[in-house]
Amino acid sequence: MSFDTGLGLAAVVVLPLLIAIGVGASRYAGLRHDKGIVTAAVRAVLQLTAVGLVVGVALQHTLGAIAFVLVMFVVATATSTRRIHSTAVIPRQWMYCATAIGCGAFAVLLLLLLPGVVPRNPATILPMGGIIIGGAMTATTLAGRRVLNEYGTRYGEFEAGLSIGLLPPDAFKQVVGPVAGDALLPALDQTRTVGLVSLPGAFVGMVLGGASPTEAAALQLVVLIGLIAAETLAILTVTELLARSALPDGRTVSP
Repeated sequence: MSFDTGLGLAAVVVLPLLIAIGVGASRYAGLRHDKGIVTAAVRAVLQLTAVGLVVGVALQHTLGAIAFVLVMFVVATATSTRRIHSTAVIPRQWMYCATAIGCGAFAVLLLLLLPGVVPRNPATILPMGGIIIGGAMTATTLAGRRVLNEYGTRYGEFEAGLSIGLLPPDAFKQVVGPVAGDALLPALDQTRTVGLVSLPGAFVGMVLGGASPTEAAALQLVVLIGLIAAETLAILTVTELLARSALPDGRTVSP
């Protein structure tokens, strides 16, 4: 099966059209992401072009794959830090993001790789690392922004908690705890509807590569459950760290 013609058409016509649709919808709905959509698309093209050259080398050696996974972790930390920073300025915020993403992603990756649940080779380490780190990054960003927004909106309740003797971390979690779990909804919905609404990349890739549907389903199940575990750990960690941080005045938190 050849995709050359389709890819050429997408590069010339379809991708710019999709970007235009995204920008137009964002502008019409007032989402304020017009520039972000264009920037993300351009960066994706440039980064995937560059990464395509590097991945070929990384896949040749286990140490190269591990090094690339660490680069992914650094970029994921920087991305989450920037997103949460736009909501509130908290000291050592990058450290909180790194800890949350690292605890979630590396705990799951080690649990999958060390016992040999998935093969310990570059071709597995690299994509698995990217999937799990990407999920932990998204969960950290969503949880961090969500709980800080809730803290700002319900700052009066936080102060009320302090007034009755609660320690700041306890008052913070009392206010924001119920909403932190919202960050896990995308992973839960993806897992609940797998095979019915979507066929994820690992499953499709293995089937196209010649693996049996049963083998592909088993690997995809590992990926999905691993994502839930990694994202849950990331949400727990970032919420705990923010609760114990030097919290800003809730009135300064951006919506």
